[in-house]
Amino acid sequence: MPLYDCMLMVKPHVKKEAVMELVARVGKHVCRRNGVLTDMKSFGAVQLGYGVKKLDGRYYQGRLMQMTMMVTPNFNKELHYLNKEERLLRWLLVRHRNTKYGLEFLSEDDGKKDDLSLFPQSCTYNDGDIDGDDNDDDDDDEYDMEEGEKNER
Repeated sequence: MPLYDCMLMVKPHVKKEAVMELVARVGKHVCRRNGVLTDMKSFGAVQLGYGVKKLDGRYYQGRLMQMTMMVTPNFNKELHYLNKEERLLRWLLVRHRNTKYGLEFLSEDDGKKDDLSLFPQSCTYNDGDIDGDDNDDDDDDEYDMEEGEKNER
């Protein structure tokens, strides 16, 4: 099952209990379809870039929730009941791309080189001088000459 993020933008005046009831309803729907709710985040109140027009007015801020879940690909069609939800401004379901999990994730490192071997030896840090300047003694001779010239004046 692929990994999805369900973003819910809730109207700002909706109480936290009502938001949690909505999230629990979506979570129960995921579980009924043999899915797994892996993560849930609340981003709190956010300012919107433009006003979202609804029947009861235009909203310039909302509460953003993110639910990460593993569900079947046809789950998107089953969430259309959220369109009729009066507490929501917007909702969006986004699929994670190139996500490896389970046995695919564990066997991912087989046959790969070490990350440092991809860089040439000259680019990696060694115990030598960092700036690569090995001739520090040349500067002392110039300084001594300048000092000698000043004393002659």
